[in-house]
Amino acid sequence: MSSIVQLDLFGDRPDFGGPMDGASGKTVEPERLSDSELISIILDATLADANAIAAEVGQRRLVAAVPALASLCDRFAGYGAGALVPEQSAALDALGAIGGPEAARVVLRLIAKRIVQGPTLAIALTVASEIGVVLPNDLALSLLRDPIPSVRAAACSCVRSGYGVITTLAAMLDDPDGDIAISSACALGRMGRTEALAHLKRHLFERPSPRVVEALARVADDEAVVFLARIARSRRELTDWVISALEEIESPRALNAFTHPLATGGKV
Repeated sequence: MSSIVQLDLFGDRPDFGGPMDGASGKTVEPERLSDSELISIILDATLADANAIAAEVGQRRLVAAVPALASLCDRFAGYGAGALVPEQSAALDALGAIGGPEAARVVLRLIAKRIVQGPTLAIALTVASEIGVVLPNDLALSLLRDPIPSVRAAACSCVRSGYGVITTLAAMLDDPDGDIAISSACALGRMGRTEALAHLKRHLFERPSPRVVEALARVADDEAVVFLARIARSRRELTDWVISALEEIESPRALNAFTHPLATGGKV
């Protein structure tokens, strides 16, 4: 269990807004700094400068900055149960841009140790999914049951198959929160679980997206193949995603999907 004590009031956070070294408070211009200079000022970044510094670090993909970004997040541990912590959010965005195994390990630790909390935890989980972090099942179950809907929805993208995870995701399929319902269906679809098939078909027309297309491809039946082709025709921004999905399905129906009557709006 984490030793971090969560404070009740975000307003109790210490005043990190001023210069940490007694400097004049002159605005930092991170784009003018060398890599080593940029990394060296991460921990002393004021609230006004943190976003710009982290953005520059991410743009340069400085792997050497990962430990400093981790320390920046640690510095604000215990704050943010009910509000976003901007410095942690900026550091997480930079870790996501950098990517790689070291950044993935740091993001997983920040989540597991609850260094990030509340809305910032949801951001951490989104970053985790983008850089390939897979949560251990016990941690995944805890986050899938988190009281914050955005955390539950984001956690769905970082889980792996397991009895407890599958049953929990299945119970989330009809969640009144639309993001949770879609996220859980996509997670089950990626695992090849047909429980999600009907839900994914519905989401494909109600809220089509690349992740829905990708998940549906893993469990698609003949009807789903036709639906995918119809979406490819009506939503051109998804055409490439659908083509990739149909190639993955590797069935005769998938190969002929674009000429099927339903794909062109006709009747069978």
